[in-house]
Amino acid sequence: MESSNFAGPGAYIKLVRPRQWTKNGFVLAGLVFSGEALVLGSILKALLAFAVFCALSGAVYAANDVLDVDEDRKHPEKQSRPVASGEIPVRSAVIFAALLAVGGLLAGFALDVGVGLAGAAYIALQALYTTVLKHLSILDVMSISAGFVLRALAGVAAVGTALSPWLIVCTGLLTLFLGFSKRRHELASLGEGASGHRRNLKDYSVPVLDEMMNIMLSATIIAYSMYTFFEYEDRFMMASIPFVIYGVFRYMLLVHRDGGGNPDTLLLQDRPLQVTLLLWLAVVMSVIYTA
Repeated sequence: MESSNFAGPGAYIKLVRPRQWTKNGFVLAGLVFSGEALVLGSILKALLAFAVFCALSGAVYAANDVLDVDEDRKHPEKQSRPVASGEIPVRSAVIFAALLAVGGLLAGFALDVGVGLAGAAYIALQALYTTVLKHLSILDVMSISAGFVLRALAGVAAVGTALSPWLIVCTGLLTLFLGFSKRRHELASLGEGASGHRRNLKDYSVPVLDEMMNIMLSATIIAYSMYTFFEYEDRFMMASIPFVIYGVFRYMLLVHRDGGGNPDTLLLQDRPLQVTLLLWLAVVMSVIYTA
């Protein structure tokens, strides 16, 4: 039931899920690996591209909350979302989502045509995902991964550097692993009611998702190791491999332990993961920026 009261700014901030904006960190990958992270102009452009995708992803979250309102009201955690709880009326959420999408796309094209095109492709992909792909097993996770790849492409376009195929490969494989881990968490947390929340969950099982995660984890480690060897003359970049191995293993441990936590927020909650990410960045940047 929708509320007749005016929703305050806090409700709309909650609607766009700022806790999940860490996903848009993939936009900054192009800045770091291009060697432009110490150039003020490139930093500003990358941050603007990050802001563009925060607006676009916020629009998608708001639209999804409208489309999934009935399912969310049956979910133990999602029933408290602003639209599902009635805090924000459906009409207001639709208008807000449209404003964010249009504003984000205009800002993206103003920044760079490549950023705008990546943003438009992201919105089109999310529309297809919401209406079709999220109901198709495997393709649902592949489309989620493609969204992260588009974020990385936008970051590269923002700083105007050459695209490395390794960036696409490593981003794609890592986010496939993260996507399958998210489906596993949904199955584990929802139990027998999982298919009632998301229809395609009936096609998955925890053992099958564990195998898919294992395959993607292995492929990610191999691809990243090859990247450090073939992309850089400085072999010290290979010193970053242990941090990647520990990071993905730690993430998998958290997903499995006690039923796991929500993969979307694990990085925000787990200190070892945060420290590992910082150490990995320190090694990577020491190679790129002291060569």
